[in-house]
Amino acid sequence: MATLVMATMTGAQASELKLIAGGSLAGLFKELGPQFEKASGHTLSIHFDSTPNIIGRINAGAPFDVVVVPADVFEDAAAKSHLADRAINVARVGYGVIVRAGAPKPDLSTPDAFKTALLKANSIASVPASAAGAYIAKVYERLGIAEEMKAKTKVQTAPTAIAPAVAKGEAELGIFLANVFDAPGIELAGPFPAELQQELVFPAAVATDAKEPAAAKALIDFLQTPAAVATISAAGMTPG
Repeated sequence: MATLVMATMTGAQASELKLIAGGSLAGLFKELGPQFEKASGHTLSIHFDSTPNIIGRINAGAPFDVVVVPADVFEDAAAKSHLADRAINVARVGYGVIVRAGAPKPDLSTPDAFKTALLKANSIASVPASAAGAYIAKVYERLGIAEEMKAKTKVQTAPTAIAPAVAKGEAELGIFLANVFDAPGIELAGPFPAELQQELVFPAAVATDAKEPAAAKALIDFLQTPAAVATISAAGMTPG
């Protein structure tokens, strides 16, 4: 299967492929992008963004060929109309909490302990305007601490900014998808407690008006190859 996929990709005419991807996948595509370009001969032009901005970008008519985005994008009817019906789940990942390297790690083992840790924290770095941020907000509401968390949240411009903010001491905790926490100066305090944990799924789909549909299909095929699956796993995500 992998040999057939590689042969199909390398046999296609080289193209510049426009990809829209979730902001929390920036680190993953830093590895996957060059792998795909080497295997296929295509070049990738990637726009990373938050879910609300991705939906806005798609609905505004921005040109793109393929997406690898949070499943929440597909819940917007207008955005979904710009995407092919057949979407392939590429990866999924749960939520975690980080502290500055060497700092005490709070108890996150139960919802009550998790709630106590959040209330004790002076500040929390996150990206509220995102699919992950929306789920985190629901967790806060479930715990009855939504208002308290609004005051504590240090809003970051992108998922990749959360770990540096914690490492620099600008925020006591960082809360987001666990795969964005592979960075220096921080330590994983732990995942969300099982009762509050949920995985965010990232499907891939070709644009209905893609200018490079063959290259878009080649990327989706590549993301299912053993090499890509291994990279996804190494990035702290579950393939598929």
